[in-house]
Amino acid sequence: MASVTLQGNEFHTSGNLPEVGAAAPDFALTATDLSTKTLADYKGSKVVLNIFPSIDTGTCATSVRTFNREASELENTKVLCISHDLPFAQARFCGAEGLDNVINLSDYKSGSFGKDYGLNFVDGPLETLHSRVVVVIDENGTVKHTEQVAEIVDEPNYKAALEALLDD
Repeated sequence: MASVTLQGNEFHTSGNLPEVGAAAPDFALTATDLSTKTLADYKGSKVVLNIFPSIDTGTCATSVRTFNREASELENTKVLCISHDLPFAQARFCGAEGLDNVINLSDYKSGSFGKDYGLNFVDGPLETLHSRVVVVIDENGTVKHTEQVAEIVDEPNYKAALEALLDD
């Protein structure tokens, strides 16, 4: 269980992030077209999991914009933006912003992604939502980098995530 703060108040997650060097846990998430996507759908690509509580908050929206601009320019890389938001809200946001270099996926159906990755809040005002996390996965499904952002209103370390994409 990890501790994360929201404006200085401590809350807890459901577990720990996957270990660097381990196989990334599989998932089944809902795309904006309501299809189901799994980790296997991205096999052979480098993958950035940009995970956050809600697309309708300032920091979460900034992370989507930043990864759309930065990581999407890298070859053979997919950026998956994952939250509990309904697929319709995710599509609305990216459509309004003109963001087409990220893939939005929702954990609204079962919440199993957040549980399997150990990042759901288990207490506090954001209980059941995802904490702010970045996980980088290589082409073979191995975790290369993780970051649990300590203060939920802070942005992730984009530079560290992008550098992990470049490591072979």
